[in-house]
Amino acid sequence: MATSAAAAAQATSSSPASDKYRGAVVEDLQLPPAFALPSDEAISRAIEMAYERDFSHIPVLDRNRKLLGYIDVAALKAKWEAGKANPDDKVSQYMTKFKRTAGTPYTIITPSTPLAELEGFLKQNEFAIVTDWDRKFVLGVATLQDLETFVSRRGF
Repeated sequence: MATSAAAAAQATSSSPASDKYRGAVVEDLQLPPAFALPSDEAISRAIEMAYERDFSHIPVLDRNRKLLGYIDVAALKAKWEAGKANPDDKVSQYMTKFKRTAGTPYTIITPSTPLAELEGFLKQNEFAIVTDWDRKFVLGVATLQDLETFVSRRGF
């Protein structure tokens, strides 16, 4: 009896980190719907919208709704307050562009991506943009804080 209890305890302690999510996927995070900005939006509007929704990063799209990059809201606000950005400037001037080269792999995060996979991605990136499989629609933005909130809500 003691042997099987010890074996069970050892198995639990050596279980991979992915077990803490018990098979949950990105959809289970219940992220608020994302919004994205056109590249020609004024930064004053971008900051206003980000703070209304409590977003730290905002995806930026071109005219064809193709994902170009993102705005780091805190960095943009700091530039504005330091007088290094004009409220009428376009977000395209301050966005971080995504690297789109053959040598840079593009990780697709969808609602069906396992949370363990998302966690691995977020260990190397500040946030993840959740899209449909074809990357035609931005559905949400996920952060490590979203994962931590999920774990605490579920009591994992």
